[in-house]
Amino acid sequence: MFKLQFDMYQTLALSVVALMLGSRIRRRFTVLERFCIPSPVVGGLVFAIASLILYVFNLAELSFDETLRTVCMVFFFTSVGFQANLKVLKSGGKALLILLLLVVGLITIQNLLAVGLANMMHIDSYVGLCTGSIPMVGGHGTAGAFGPVLEDFGTTGATTLCTASATFGLIAGSLIGGPIANSLIKKKNLFENYLDEDDSFLVEEEEKHERQFNMYAPAVFQIVLAAGAGTVVSYLLSMTGMTFPIYIGAMIVAAIMRNYSEFTGRTVIHMGEINDLGGICLSLFLGIAMITLKLWQLVELALPLIVLLTAQTLFMFLYARFVVFNLMGRDYDAAVIVGGTCGFGMGATPNAMANMQAICDKYAPSIKAYLLIPIVGSLFADFINSLVITFFINLL
Repeated sequence: MFKLQFDMYQTLALSVVALMLGSRIRRRFTVLERFCIPSPVVGGLVFAIASLILYVFNLAELSFDETLRTVCMVFFFTSVGFQANLKVLKSGGKALLILLLLVVGLITIQNLLAVGLANMMHIDSYVGLCTGSIPMVGGHGTAGAFGPVLEDFGTTGATTLCTASATFGLIAGSLIGGPIANSLIKKKNLFENYLDEDDSFLVEEEEKHERQFNMYAPAVFQIVLAAGAGTVVSYLLSMTGMTFPIYIGAMIVAAIMRNYSEFTGRTVIHMGEINDLGGICLSLFLGIAMITLKLWQLVELALPLIVLLTAQTLFMFLYARFVVFNLMGRDYDAAVIVGGTCGFGMGATPNAMANMQAICDKYAPSIKAYLLIPIVGSLFADFINSLVITFFINLL
C-alpha cells in the first residue's frame, strides 16, 4: 500500500482546508447549523471518510505529523486558563460543586455499564472497561495511558481497543452535544430568559476587555509565556506519579497571571484578544484531530464492542438530557453545559468547547458554561477518572 506522509505544516494546512470545507457544507446544509454541528467536525469527517476509503481499497494510507495539534491544544487551554477569574467564579461555587458530583456519577456509571454489559455478553471485563470512562471521559490521552496497563493484565490489544473507542467517542460526543442543547433551548424558550438575566454583565465584560488591534501581539506573548512556564508546573505534577494532561501546567500559570492582574491591578491581561486567539487555536486543533482520525479502527471492532459503544452513547444522551440539565438549573446556561458535558464526557474538553462555541455562536455566550466546563473537564475530571479507573482495575 502506498503511504503518503504529510509534515506538520501540510497537516496544519489541510486542517484549515477542512475548516473551510466544513463551514461551506454547514452553509449549504442548514440542518447542520440548526443542530450546531461544529465546522471542524463536518469538514474533518469528510477527510476522515476519504482516508478510510483509500485505506479499505488498499490504495493509500495517509499519515500526518500531529506536532502542531499539541501546540494548538496547549495554546487553546492556556487561553482557557486566563478565563479563570476567581472574582466571577465565587458566584458559581455551588454550581461548580454540583457539576463535579455529576461528573463523578458519569465516570462511575460509564464503567459500571461497560463492565456489566461485557459480563452479560460473556466478554472479558477488561475488554468492557476499554469502552468505559478510560476512552469516554478520558479521551485519547487516558486511552494511551491505561491501554498498556490493561494489556499487562492479559487483555491483548487493549490499547487499540481504547484508542478506537476514544475515536468513536470523539465523533459521537461532537455529534450529539450541539443537537441536545439546541433542542432544549428551542423547546423550552431558554434564550429569552437568558438575555434578560445576563446581558448587562456580558456588556460590562466586553467593555472591560475591548479589542484593540495593537494588543494582539502582547496577547500572543502572554499566552506563550504562560505555556512556557506551564511546562515546569506540568513536570512537577508528573513527579507525583499521576497522569495529567500536558496542558494542565499552562492552564494553572495562566489562571495565576489572570488573578494576579484582577486582584493587584499591576498588569493588564488582554482578555478580548486572548479569547479570539484561543478560538483560532481550538478550531485548528479540532481540525487536525478530525482529519487524522483512523475510522478503520472502528470498522475492525467486533459486534460486541459496537454494542458497548452504542450503549455508552445512549447513556450519555439520557444522562446529559435529563440529569445534567435538570440539576444544573434548567436554564440557558444549563443547556450549554449539557452540550459541553457531551463533548468531554465522550471525547475531550476541546470537543466540549467546540460544542459550546457552536451553540453560543448561534445564540449568545454563556459565562457560566465557559467557566465551569474547562475547570471540571480539564482539571478535575482527569484526576477523578484516574482514581476511579484504578479502583475498577483493582476491583476486577
